[in-house]
Amino acid sequence: MAAEGSNSIDALGQFQLHSALGAVGGSVNFTQSNLMMVAAGLGVMALLWMGMKPRAMVPGRLQAAAEMGYETIMGMCTETIGGPQSRKFFPFVFTLFFFILFGNLLGVFPLFFTFTSHVMVTLALSLTVFVLVTIVGIKEHGLHWFTYFVPQGIPKALAPLMVTIELISYLSRIISLSVRLFANMMAGHVMLEVFGSFIVMLGGLGLLGYFPAALSLGVNTMLIGFELLVATLQAYVFAILTCIYLHDAVHLH
Repeated sequence: MAAEGSNSIDALGQFQLHSALGAVGGSVNFTQSNLMMVAAGLGVMALLWMGMKPRAMVPGRLQAAAEMGYETIMGMCTETIGGPQSRKFFPFVFTLFFFILFGNLLGVFPLFFTFTSHVMVTLALSLTVFVLVTIVGIKEHGLHWFTYFVPQGIPKALAPLMVTIELISYLSRIISLSVRLFANMMAGHVMLEVFGSFIVMLGGLGLLGYFPAALSLGVNTMLIGFELLVATLQAYVFAILTCIYLHDAVHLH
């Protein structure tokens, strides 16, 4: 929000980390980001437990949401990864999708924090995917997996150049996965902060500022809806790219 006692806007101040849980959190460097990760994990487990507990033939809202999430991710794994072994990756992709989804959505609510707006968090997630995909590729194909970096049918003279390009492209997955998620979530919250600050600043001008303040309020309301859409979309993109990378590792194309 606007800095206290001035008209400046500190849009990036919301991303600063602070100790959570008082002195206990401070002693172990437990921040609000860690707290939101715990909340996201508990939220996912609560949705699945409360949603599937009734096991009704005609599902209620929570059961329908849990079943829809299960079927969507299962379909994503079987269709994108392909093969009979695709089901064994379902728990990982399912956990990854819902952890990111809840992390994205929690930050939209007041007094909560979006831990996916920190690049170190998204980098850790992308590194986990990268290491898993590499291990799966080597386990499935052994040393033959390294032919993934040698495109078929290229002249031998171009092989060193093409291998270098393929290797850089493979390693860039770490950056592309992490930066895409981090940048989208950070940009959305910066916009919310800026237009929210405009409401306070323009409203303080009296009658002259009421109309532009109302416009800023309308824009901020639309941004919240857009942020909910982006939060869901980014979780889906992260999960579908993970499935694509696993497909390449399993089938070596």
